[in-house]
Amino acid sequence: MGYMQMLTTRSRHRSPMKKPTTMILLLCIFLLSAYYYFIHQLIIKGTLVCYIPFSSCGKCEKYPDSCDYLPPPAIERKYTNDEIASHVVVRDILNAPCLSKNPKIAFMFLTPGSLPFERLWDKFFQGHEGKFSVYVHSSKTKPLRMSRYFINQDIPSDEVHWGNISMFDAERRLLANALQDPHNQRFVLLSDSCIPLHSFGYIYDYLINTNVSFVECFEDIGPQGNGRYSRHMLPEIQMKDFRKGGQWFTLKRQHALVVIADNLYYSKFRAYCKLGFEGKYCIVDEQYLPTLFNIVDPGGIANWSVTHVDWSKRGWHPKTYGVEDVTYQLLNNISSVDVSMHVTSNMKKEIKRQPCLWNGIQRPCYLFARKFTPQTIDKLLHIFSNYSIN
Repeated sequence: MGYMQMLTTRSRHRSPMKKPTTMILLLCIFLLSAYYYFIHQLIIKGTLVCYIPFSSCGKCEKYPDSCDYLPPPAIERKYTNDEIASHVVVRDILNAPCLSKNPKIAFMFLTPGSLPFERLWDKFFQGHEGKFSVYVHSSKTKPLRMSRYFINQDIPSDEVHWGNISMFDAERRLLANALQDPHNQRFVLLSDSCIPLHSFGYIYDYLINTNVSFVECFEDIGPQGNGRYSRHMLPEIQMKDFRKGGQWFTLKRQHALVVIADNLYYSKFRAYCKLGFEGKYCIVDEQYLPTLFNIVDPGGIANWSVTHVDWSKRGWHPKTYGVEDVTYQLLNNISSVDVSMHVTSNMKKEIKRQPCLWNGIQRPCYLFARKFTPQTIDKLLHIFSNYSIN
C-alpha cells in the first residue's frame, strides 16, 4: 500500500504536457522555407510562370525591364489549319533548289528620293555587269538618276513612315520585284545612307558562296525586345519565339520567297505590332524578320547583319558619320570587325557576342555601312580611289 500510494502521489504532481504550438510553428517555418526555396529555383532555371501565388509576375508583365526570368518551355499543342498550310509551303520553298548558271545579287535601295552616294555605287558596280541587279524604292520623290546603273530602276513605290508597317511593306515590294529575275540569288537591302566597305568581287564571293541569309536575330529580354511582345500574337507566335534585330538584311532566294509567301505571321505583326499599341513601341522592321526565321528556319540565318550600324549612343537612332568622321582608319576599323555584338535593353545591359563565322571560318562581319551624310561623298570617293581592302 505504501508503494502504491507513493506512485499515485508522483503521478498527481507530474508536469503538464507542452502545448503543440511550438511544433506547429516549426513545421510552418519549414514549409515556408521549402516553398520559397522552390520558387527561387524556378527563377534561376527560368521556368517561373505567372500562376504562382504572391509572385511578382503582374509587375513583370507591366514592367518587363524589372524581370530577368524566362518564359516556361512551350507545351505541345495542336497547330491550327493556317499554321499547317503555312508550314507546308515554307517546307517546300526551303527544299526547292534555286540554281542559276549566272547567279546575281539584287541591290535593293530603300530611299525617300535621291541617292546621295550614286557616284560611289557607280564606281563600285563598274566592270561587273551581269552579276548584279539594281532596284530603287523611292517613297517621296523620284529624281533623275545620273548613273546608268540606276536609270529606270525605280519600282512602283508607296509612302513609307518610320516605325510603321508601311516600312516593311516597301521591303516586301522590293523583294517581289527583284524575285521576278530568276538569276537573282541574293537580295541585299540598303538605304540611301549606305556605302560599300569592300570591292564588288569580295562582296560577291562572300554572299554567293555561302548558303545562309544574314539576318540579325537575338533575344532581348528588356522593354525594347520582349517588352514589345503582345499576347494577341498567340498561338502562332509565342514569347519564346520573339526576337529582335536590325532591318538591313541579306537574304538567299529561298528565304526571300518565304517572306513574300508568308501571311500567317505577317498578319499578326500587321495587327499587333504598332507604335503605341498596348502602350508599347513595337517596330515591325526590327521584330518581324528575326521572329519569322527564328520560327521557320533558325539554322538558316547567320544571326548578324552584314551592314554595320553604330548603336553605341543607345538612342532611337544610330550614330551619323559626318565629313570630320570619315577617314581611311574608320572604314578599315569597321571592315575588320569579326565579332558581332548585341546589347539587351534591360537594366543589366547584357552584352551578347558571337564570332562571325562564314562557312565555319571566322571572317569580317560587315560588307556595308551606314549612316553617312550626303556631304561625305567627295571624301569617300577620294578614299575609295586608294582603298586597298579587297
